[in-house]
Amino acid sequence: MSEFKNVTITKKANIYFDGKVTSRSIIFPDGSKKTLGIMLPGEYEFNTDAKEIMEIISGELDVLLPGSNEWKTIKGGDAFEVSAKSKFGLKVKKIADYCCSFER
Repeated sequence: MSEFKNVTITKKANIYFDGKVTSRSIIFPDGSKKTLGIMLPGEYEFNTDAKEIMEIISGELDVLLPGSNEWKTIKGGDAFEVSAKSKFGLKVKKIADYCCSFER
């Protein structure tokens, strides 16, 4: 899906890691939520409340998923899932444009 229709977008940005990771929240009519954002090169660790599906639209990064000892390379067009109530690591190699979907 290249565009979203009939949604509410939160004006205030979500800003993490001194502005190196930013996103905007999108709320759908059914109450589901996604964020669209940009990650600059660097290393980051995130915690999750809900299950997340991270779609990398462009860029390149390595992800360390919960329960794994191996980093996996993710490029534009790839996606990965992170279980609820967990944490994951990212090493962003090239600016990453992403869409994160939150499962309820």
